[in-house]
Amino acid sequence: MLNQARLQAAEREFLSRFPEGFNDPEIAKIGRKHRMTAMVELAQQSFSERACANIHLTAANMVKVVSRSSMVSVFEKPRFRDFVKTLDEHEKAFLVNALREILHGRQQAGFEAMVDILKTGKLAKWSLVTIIPAYYRPTREVFVKPTTAKGILRFFDIEDPVYRPTPSWDFYRKYRKLINDGKKTVDKSLSPSNAAFSGFLMMTVLP
Repeated sequence: MLNQARLQAAEREFLSRFPEGFNDPEIAKIGRKHRMTAMVELAQQSFSERACANIHLTAANMVKVVSRSSMVSVFEKPRFRDFVKTLDEHEKAFLVNALREILHGRQQAGFEAMVDILKTGKLAKWSLVTIIPAYYRPTREVFVKPTTAKGILRFFDIEDPVYRPTPSWDFYRKYRKLINDGKKTVDKSLSPSNAAFSGFLMMTVLP
C-alpha cells in the first residue's frame, strides 16, 4: 500500500499547480503528445480476442503499436521490429499466443511466455512486455517504466515488490495492485488512466 500521508501530500502539491488535474490545459498539452486515446483505440481494435486469431496481422500490429508509442524507447522500437521480422512461423505464433493469453486468457502464463520469447532476442524489457496491455486495458493494467517504478517504490518505502530489470509476473502483479489501490484514494482527475496516475506520481515524487 502506498503511504497515504505521502500520497496525499503529493496530491496537494500537484493540484496546487494544476487544479484541474489531467484536465488542466498545461497538463492536457503534455498529454496530447502521448496520443493516449488514439493508442487505446488502436490497441483495442488490433488485439481483441477475435483479431488475435490472425497471427501475421497481430504480429504486425504489435510492431505498429510499439513503433507508435511515445512511452517506448526509440532504441527499443527498431530492435523489436527487427526481432519480429526474424521469427519463423512457430515463433511468431508463440509470440502472438503469449499476448493473447495476457489479454484474454491465463495472464500469468502469457506474461511468462512473452518474457521467454523476448529473451531469445535479448529484448525482455519491461516496456515491451507491458505497453500493449497498458493500452488495451488502460484503467486496469500498468505500464512499467523502470525509472518511474523504482522512484515510486523508493519514495513510498515499499520493500515488496523488489524491482528487477528482467520482467517477472510476481513484480507486475504486486506493482499493479499498488497502482490500482493508490489511485482509489486520490482525486479522480489524477487517474483517467493508470498511465496518467503513474505520470502524476512521476511528476511529484521523482527528483
